[in-house]
Amino acid sequence: MSATMKALVLKQHGKLDDLTVVSDYPKPRAVEGHVVIRVRASSFNYHDVFTVKGMPGIKVPLPVIIGLDMAGEITEVGAGVARWKVGDRVLVNPVNKKKGLMGEMLDGGMAEYCLVAADQLVVMPDGVTFEQAASLPVAYGTAHRMLITHKTVKKGDRVLVLGASGGVGTGCVILAKLLGAEVIACASSDEKLRRLKEMGADEVIDYTKTDWSKWAIEKYGKPHRRSYEGGVDVVVNFTGGDTWVPSLRCLKRGGKLLVCGATAGYDPKEDLRYVWSFEIEIKGSNSFYDEDLAGLMTMIQKKQIAPVIDKVVPLEQASEGLRLIQDREVIGKVVVTP
Repeated sequence: MSATMKALVLKQHGKLDDLTVVSDYPKPRAVEGHVVIRVRASSFNYHDVFTVKGMPGIKVPLPVIIGLDMAGEITEVGAGVARWKVGDRVLVNPVNKKKGLMGEMLDGGMAEYCLVAADQLVVMPDGVTFEQAASLPVAYGTAHRMLITHKTVKKGDRVLVLGASGGVGTGCVILAKLLGAEVIACASSDEKLRRLKEMGADEVIDYTKTDWSKWAIEKYGKPHRRSYEGGVDVVVNFTGGDTWVPSLRCLKRGGKLLVCGATAGYDPKEDLRYVWSFEIEIKGSNSFYDEDLAGLMTMIQKKQIAPVIDKVVPLEQASEGLRLIQDREVIGKVVVTP
């Protein structure tokens, strides 16, 4: 058996061109408390773009194999691992409790094999494919935590989703619809809007042409601070930047602003008058937990949801797959099959 494997390796921070597919990366061996999995599918997130470019305050040990999300089957079991056996189909929770994120602080899923701590494994039920499972953790796990675990959306709510065509965004659209909400999805092209409509979005807005905050106020009425009339119930905003105040502006009294990231800037202009005048609740969600991932796989098994996968590509085309994410040319997930 070969002692090396194919992997997508980041050797220095910079552009996506700095990613290289190598065929001689050392293949991991099982150590105590860990298993080795044969990676069958791994999916990209916008986080991977940040990892390649380098993030202030985060020192990534280079070289590193990128890729947070992965699913596969166990090929080797280390000492002290009781619950798992060779051949088990598993989804990996990318958060390593001792070292941090897979694909950032230690080798991730864009390779044929990966060493994983046993406490990061989540059993994959029958009826869930590797591609579906690998789509879940960062995007759908975060959406599940924001909407379902935190009980922020109820039947009949008006839910406006910014960045609706990405991984977290499509997850929010699908889950909000499952919860019985009226969903307003914002994206940047006719094709994306068409696809979001197919996913179940009730209303779609091209934010490059329309002021979505004004649109919501015109459609549902101006929020009233003495009653609960007007506005939307929930805004999902993981972009930050100049979208923050418009989000506050279109929320009804007692509305919720959900945040799990800041792709357009973490230090937005603020207007606290909206927060107190309309008793707005700002709810943060950080990451996801095993129960979020298990819950999502049960939903797939019951055919309640299907993760939106834009493209499935081989490892050799992985850099191009990440470019599509970076340039926002996809709807949903890009999955790599190493």
